[in-house]
Amino acid sequence: MAVDQFEDWGEYQKKDDSEQLSWMKSLQADSIVHVFPNKELATLAKKAKIPIRIGTSHRLYHLFTCNKRVDFSRRKSDLHESQLNFALLKPLGIHAAPKLEEIVSATRAFQPKKTELPEPFAGMTDYMILHPKSQGSAREWAMEKYIALAQRLVDAGWNVVFTGTEKEGQLFRDTLPKHDAIFDSTGKLSLQQLMVLIGQSEGLIACSTGPLHIAGFSGVRAVGLFSPIRPIHPGRWRALGPKVTILVHESNGDGSKDEAHNWLEDITVDAAFDALTS
Repeated sequence: MAVDQFEDWGEYQKKDDSEQLSWMKSLQADSIVHVFPNKELATLAKKAKIPIRIGTSHRLYHLFTCNKRVDFSRRKSDLHESQLNFALLKPLGIHAAPKLEEIVSATRAFQPKKTELPEPFAGMTDYMILHPKSQGSAREWAMEKYIALAQRLVDAGWNVVFTGTEKEGQLFRDTLPKHDAIFDSTGKLSLQQLMVLIGQSEGLIACSTGPLHIAGFSGVRAVGLFSPIRPIHPGRWRALGPKVTILVHESNGDGSKDEAHNWLEDITVDAAFDALTS
């Protein structure tokens, strides 16, 4: 199943109430599933009189805006996020979540729109992508380790491309080694271009963030750096794909897990290098 139409709520969020309501009604939706809860959107869907409005029972405003409320806990579940969202489809008669293998198989046709890359990335071969930041969405590996990994990779004959937004690039680009095989793409690529760059790479390493999932769906070697702590553990947020490797330091030796500790710090450069190149 493919997406037939995409609507950007961020664009309509800027408009006045009457324009928002007209837009919501124009969709002629039979149902709305609040996968990512949003009070404004839930209220608007009720005003537009969408017949079936599904949300979790854990949001107080869903009591007043949704006529179908599903009771489940994301934080305590062992299911992957892609499986958890199927719980919201129970009011539509779908009661079983697919296996992760089935989801991986269903997403193998993922292909980004063909887009030309700017120089020096157009035609580049034999490169690995290092994506150090997450815009605050995840625990991050130390920048010093990414730099050490980049040096290991170029010493082994690889080109290395650092990716990220312009704002993220401002945080680390001045620290990158000056080397003919190390490239900074931060702030230089559109989302479509980033997807193409990832899809043509030999592999990508990142923490739990969007480009890691793009790499997984693209079928390239995708190495994810994770904490074992709930609810940010890899069981819930790992990338899906045929060449995904997860690196996670499980405990401090006695089986306990300190939630305040950034467990990514315990993942070694050697482990990351081996996962990317083996």
